[in-house]
Amino acid sequence: MKKKVLLGMSGGIDSTVSAMLLLKQGYEVIGVTFRTYDSMKESCFAKEKGCCTIESVMEAKHNAERMGFEHHIVDFRDTFRRCVIQNFIDEYMSGRTPNPCVLCNHFIKWGEMLSLADELGCEFVATGHYARITERDGHLYLTTAADTRKDQTYFLWMLTEEQLRRTLFPLGDYTKDEVREIARAHGYDKLATKRESQEICFVPDDDYRTFLRENVPDYKERVRAGDYVDAAGNVLGTHAGFVNYTIGQRKGLGIALGHPAYVTHIDAATNRVTLGTNEDMYATSLRFKPHGAALSRWINALGLTAKVRYRSAAVPVIIENEGCMRFATPVWGITPGQSVVVYQDDLLIGGGIIS
Repeated sequence: MKKKVLLGMSGGIDSTVSAMLLLKQGYEVIGVTFRTYDSMKESCFAKEKGCCTIESVMEAKHNAERMGFEHHIVDFRDTFRRCVIQNFIDEYMSGRTPNPCVLCNHFIKWGEMLSLADELGCEFVATGHYARITERDGHLYLTTAADTRKDQTYFLWMLTEEQLRRTLFPLGDYTKDEVREIARAHGYDKLATKRESQEICFVPDDDYRTFLRENVPDYKERVRAGDYVDAAGNVLGTHAGFVNYTIGQRKGLGIALGHPAYVTHIDAATNRVTLGTNEDMYATSLRFKPHGAALSRWINALGLTAKVRYRSAAVPVIIENEGCMRFATPVWGITPGQSVVVYQDDLLIGGGIIS
């Protein structure tokens, strides 16, 4: 009997090629596309943003039908709003910079989707993420993808070992160029050349400031002009409200100090935004809120590296306790609200939210 797998489909090339590979491997595939947010502005259609358009949903359904397998469209808007969007709003309104993709993977793609898999009798779930799963010493670990440029393990650090046992990543051993060639070979030329969006799916035009203004009921009362200050607390000028800034921001500050200025700290309680130099952006330690118990085994272990941003390089690190880590060399732009993800060679061993 074929093993059944529930495949998350966005209508894009990665999940579509994942379906092709799973079918070739002999799995019985059932596709599912999530309805998580209504964002149907013209800019959304023009940019063909991955999961926000009706076209993308229907393209996923069409691709499933073309390959001859069952497909479902499931409404997860309530859960998405409660678990992902509300966190996004709360974090920004507290002066932090959230990473909604991490929570979406945790609550939707490996929360709601696994529950749906149980209902449909599927042993596995699969997605088009670029990641791999490896067994070491009787434990399963996320492992970086063959295509290191596309590796997405950074966004998957909240997955548990139990979830990994039911997960398939068909693209883990492929490069993006190889995925495009597979699509072309199966007659999906348009899909192979379709632009990919790096934007947040529920934020039109990637404009989080407008999104907050439109979705925080008491925005005007909570977001007011305040002081720019330096590290010593000296007032430098006036800013337009703390939520309009992120750590490391240099452009759009609206202040001239005679040298390039960067946002180094945001204090929502006092409505103060601290400015400094590029040198002030570097730090050698951080505090974080870990998720799960995996990191407890790695306190003071050698050979670990950590990433504080998706595109940043992994830097050698020592986990001093379950809430603090120290880097071997200074790291630029450590940002509260973002994820710090810890690796040993190519194994992802845990992570946390930078506090």
